[in-house]
Amino acid sequence: MDQAYDHYTKADHQMWRQLFERQRRILPQIASSAYLDGIEKVGFTAEHIPNFESETNPLLSALTGWEVYVVPGLIPHKEFYSHLYNRQFPASSWLRKPEQIDYLQEPDMFHDTFGHVPLLSNQAFCDFISHLSAVALRFIDNEEILQLISRLYWYTVEFGLIRENGALKIYGGGIISSTGESNYCLGKQVPKIDFDLVTVMNTPYHIDKYQDHYFVIQSYDQLYDSVTGIEELLVVFADK
Repeated sequence: MDQAYDHYTKADHQMWRQLFERQRRILPQIASSAYLDGIEKVGFTAEHIPNFESETNPLLSALTGWEVYVVPGLIPHKEFYSHLYNRQFPASSWLRKPEQIDYLQEPDMFHDTFGHVPLLSNQAFCDFISHLSAVALRFIDNEEILQLISRLYWYTVEFGLIRENGALKIYGGGIISSTGESNYCLGKQVPKIDFDLVTVMNTPYHIDKYQDHYFVIQSYDQLYDSVTGIEELLVVFADK
């Protein structure tokens, strides 16, 4: 699919600006430094919706070899993980309307790009996603194992926290693109659990409300290292 950039209206660009500026007011204090650096590296600005073909992809490709790949919305597991394995991050091209500013049933372009793309400038994080996708493709016909992999993806790529210089920071795109969850997740009343592969894969998640707890990594290298030998662990889980 093509982004059809010329089809974006003035109202679409204004919505992007509103969402961008709202998050940029709070993220410098609470987001991972790798994510914040990535916003600059991939050229995101409040001034206009990013043009994947002429702006984002050339920058991203030069940094880590990845690119944004336009999809119509949620796609099947095999297609999703195949794109990730080939260093193509699936992203919608449609943008929410004013009445959807705080809640969407399905991720839009702001979530997919603003939430995720800046961190694709970090090589260790990219290597984690690529390796995890390779594992998912090996088990693509096993729904039980795919659910375990989905939990790992959910609690890291979508809703992960990281400890930087002793402080908790956000790196998961599902949090970063949400003002409400950005403020909620770091609250003292919300449990934070040190990342552990077995615990994560044993933990169901919510898709329609804030999470009950969040997992904390110590570094992006820890994520990549965690999937070493994961195939054997997944088989054990599936046999239980």
